[in-house]
Amino acid sequence: MTERYVKVYPRFERFWHWTQMVLIVALLFTGLGLNGLHTLIPFGPAVMLHTVAALALIVLWVFAIFWHLTTGTWKHYVPTRNGLVRVAKFYLFDIFKGDPHPYRKAYWRKHNPLQSITYLALKVILFPAVWITGLLALGWNFWEGAENATALAGWVTGIHLVAAYAIAAFVIAHVYLLTVGHSFREHVKPMITGFDKIDLTPEEEAYLETDEPDRIKPLT
Repeated sequence: MTERYVKVYPRFERFWHWTQMVLIVALLFTGLGLNGLHTLIPFGPAVMLHTVAALALIVLWVFAIFWHLTTGTWKHYVPTRNGLVRVAKFYLFDIFKGDPHPYRKAYWRKHNPLQSITYLALKVILFPAVWITGLLALGWNFWEGAENATALAGWVTGIHLVAAYAIAAFVIAHVYLLTVGHSFREHVKPMITGFDKIDLTPEEEAYLETDEPDRIKPLT
């Protein structure tokens, strides 16, 4: 295996990541305001901003899903138990002792086993739960006359809040992990430049150097 800088985060993925971050922060901020946890923004503007940010995020997710399916990058999210216990042990204990990370990124596996499971849960459980319940709440006028509508609205609101708080917990943990191990700058830089240190097999290195030389560069 050879370690090289490889562009594993293409332009759209970086755009999607940072735009999603801004929209999620806007949704969390306005959502907390709508639930009375702060008064930094009036209720009316908070509703409008929350709605606009939510619709923009749904559109972004639709494009992101299409991009993942058509480019094959969905493979990075396929869960595996191989090395999962070692990675979990690292984040629970070994990281505080300064031990090196047990997982080394590969060309077709840039996420460690714990990241793959976490990101997959976000994409197939939490995100859909948020936007389905959000759309139902937004379209309340269309189903308010249904049987047991008030009780259903309570369930919709409850699921929406639980999923939103779970996403907020993920954001906090994600930001925290950027501050441990390597420097914050080293953690964030790949999602800005697109390049990260990757272990390459001889075949992968030869392919990149021959067919996609712009995606690979030496460490020095």
